[in-house]
Amino acid sequence: VQLVESGGGSVQTGGSLRLSCAASGFTYSTYCMGWTRQSPGKQREGIAALYTGDGSTTYAEFAEGRATISSDNAKKVYLQMIDLEPEDTAKYYCAVRPMARCEGLDRPFWFTYWGQGTQVTVS
Repeated sequence: VQLVESGGGSVQTGGSLRLSCAASGFTYSTYCMGWTRQSPGKQREGIAALYTGDGSTTYAEFAEGRATISSDNAKKVYLQMIDLEPEDTAKYYCAVRPMARCEGLDRPFWFTYWGQGTQVTVS
C-alpha cells in the first residue's frame, strides 16, 4: 500500500490549504481514509476522515467548520482547511485503515497505513 501526499508548503496566517493524497497498491472494497498531523513536541492528532462505504465523514472537534475532507472515488482524498493559524503548523499525514469505519480518528495511530507526510508551515 502506498500513500502519497502533496500540497504542503508555506501559508500565511488566515490563509487556506488543500492537500491531496493518492492511494495505490490495494483493492479493499471499503476503507477509512483520513488525515492526521503532528507538530514538534506534540502528539499526533486526527483531523478528518472519510469512510468509502457510504461517504460519511468524521472531524476532530478543532477541525469542525475549518476542515473539509473529500474524495473523488479514485483512491484520492483531499483535505481543505481555512483560517489557518501558526498553531496549524505541522506535518500532515494521509492514512488508511481497510475494511473499517472511521471510528478511531481520536486515536491517531489507529490507522494501518501511512504516507510520508507533507509539511505545512503557517506564519
